[in-house]
Amino acid sequence: MTIQPPSPFPTGQVADQVAFDRRELSQILSVYGRMVAAGEWRDYGISCLRDLAVFSVFRRTAEHPLYRIEKRPRLRNRQGQYAVVGMDGQILKRGHDLKTVLRVLERKLIRAVT
Repeated sequence: MTIQPPSPFPTGQVADQVAFDRRELSQILSVYGRMVAAGEWRDYGISCLRDLAVFSVFRRTAEHPLYRIEKRPRLRNRQGQYAVVGMDGQILKRGHDLKTVLRVLERKLIRAVT
């Protein structure tokens, strides 16, 4: 017989904030590392808010983010919970699979290298 620890949340409640899990961060940091090596990106920031988690990418520290990788669990059953948003607020790619969504940034890497 195994004893499970009590849940930190009462039944029916969810966490106070959304965050990226280890697998998601691994995929994001893989793309980030390649872009840093190509000299395109230099800094990042992570925000874990009530409704979404955001991984922001910067060319320089004191700028607005070039791209925001967002996770919105409420959109899981609609357009998909992952999105890449450009500097101007335009959604570049949205979907259910993070790896597929991040491909829009991979294309930018190919253009930067060639």
